[in-house]
Amino acid sequence: MENADTEVLNQLTRWVEAGQMAWLCTVVKTWGSSPRPIGSLLCCNDEGHVAGSLSGGCIEEDLLERLKDGKLATEKPELLIYGATDEEVERFQLPCGGQLHVVIEPMADKKHLPALKQIVNRLATRECIERTLDVATGDMQVEEKERFKHLTFVGDFENNDNEGKTLTQTYGPRFQLFLIGAGQVSMYLAQFAQALDYHVVVCDPREDMIEQWPIEGVQLINDMPDDAVRANANDHFSAIIALTHDPRIDDMGLMEALKTEAFFVGAMGSTRTSAKRRERLEILDLTKEQIARLHGPVGLPIGSKTPAEIAIAILGQLTALRSAKKEEAQSADFREVAAG
Repeated sequence: MENADTEVLNQLTRWVEAGQMAWLCTVVKTWGSSPRPIGSLLCCNDEGHVAGSLSGGCIEEDLLERLKDGKLATEKPELLIYGATDEEVERFQLPCGGQLHVVIEPMADKKHLPALKQIVNRLATRECIERTLDVATGDMQVEEKERFKHLTFVGDFENNDNEGKTLTQTYGPRFQLFLIGAGQVSMYLAQFAQALDYHVVVCDPREDMIEQWPIEGVQLINDMPDDAVRANANDHFSAIIALTHDPRIDDMGLMEALKTEAFFVGAMGSTRTSAKRRERLEILDLTKEQIARLHGPVGLPIGSKTPAEIAIAILGQLTALRSAKKEEAQSADFREVAAG
């Protein structure tokens, strides 16, 4: 299963490669409450097929109406503002005060195909890549990146002259949840995490546990967790959580996980169990800084008892952390743009 952005970019690439007329739409700015965040993608082709979304459906319908009426640009990018008037807010069912600024790029021929293929190939290896669009000409450049950066749009969106306007967006891989142990909590976590667009990996060296795994759409690894973590979860888009309650398995995975670039490392257990785990990790030659990265007991303190409740607490903690990091990164990007 792909995440939403990767699905859009892969579909767009297939259409362009097949010689179909296609458009890529990107949300570059929002005001007030908006149904989709900045950077959201949608693509459509001349047959009216769509991948991705920009809103709850009304803006998508308007784009298809424009396509049907021949009103979508076919040579150079165009800029559209949705929700500029009260009438539009009501028509497009935007939240009160909501407004979307959208860049629409026509892909009329195969000149963009090499860049699109470079993007999707980079994402397939779980790496970041940055694309810069010259809005006036429609030309694009791509550059491989180590880190994710938030979208930037340079220029006055409402000015009809597009000269000097650029859109720069980094595309990154799907967030991954790497679970050590194939027990009940992992089963609930896998289901809930898939609904939140995570790629889920379950690793368990116990063959019978892997054989009995019932949840579809999950990558299963029957191997020792340290080797599996090293090979599959060493990037900024991975969260690693130990859930077996067996120190012989959990500790091996955590020993490796705390050395990776994973944005989150956690382990299930009581406060007492977590304290003993930290003592064992110290013996395994991990530094205090590495051990301090461990979230344990993992999950928000919501009084969870059942496997499903524990899974909710864990995903709540992951969601809160990702939201905080997103706000921090957006502030850093803003300061960088302002200083530059």
